[in-house]
Amino acid sequence: GVDGSIRVKDVSEDKIVKIREVIERDYRVEGDLRKEVSMNIKRLVDTGTFRGLRHRKGLPVRGQRTKTNARTRKGRRSGVGSKPQKPAGSRA
Repeated sequence: GVDGSIRVKDVSEDKIVKIREVIERDYRVEGDLRKEVSMNIKRLVDTGTFRGLRHRKGLPVRGQRTKTNARTRKGRRSGVGSKPQKPAGSRA
């Protein structure tokens, strides 16, 4: 293992290489991880599960409330009367 009290700048180059090898061997990272996550979501959407439908609609997937909150997942609010007002004197 790695000593938790040692600073990163003090770790030797061969230790860094060993850590990198262990991470690449035992964990999915970067592109492979993104690919796996997107394939999992695609599988949910294609099979028509409830979670897949939530992904497709862009709503929270894990049971959170949506009456209030959930703005990150739903995007910017499109409220009533949010269009810019026309100047009072102009008519078409």
